Amino acid sequence: QVQLVESGGGLVQAGGSLRLSCVASGRTFSRYTMGWFRQAPGKERVFVAGISWRGGGTTYADSVKGRFTISRDNAKNTVYLQMNSLKPEDTAVYYCAANELALTIMSRSYDYWGQGTQVTVSS
Repeated sequence: QVQLVESGGGLVQAGGSLRLSCVASGRTFSRYTMGWFRQAPGKERVFVAGISWRGGGTTYADSVKGRFTISRDNAKNTVYLQMNSLKPEDTAVYYCAANELALTIMSRSYDYWGQGTQVTVSS
């Protein structure tokens, strides 16, 4: 059982940056694989980035490689998503999620989800 709360979303111009944070509460946060997903209006929720429980393994969607960086600070029970060079197509509600098992891009493997934070990128 874990609770997740995202923050850091907002409105930015294309080319700008945002850093999203996800604060977790619950038992053994450091043992959870964490992921970021996003859902644009009228579209399905898709994988953005994931990080292993030790932080040594990461994976990214092709659409964000080279622009987004996922990291975690287990001492602070927090996962971050640094988003640079933002594009209008990055506009979406961003969700963090926790997985008790291995790193995966499959949303169905993540049992715990935050409420989401809106990111809007203007042209």
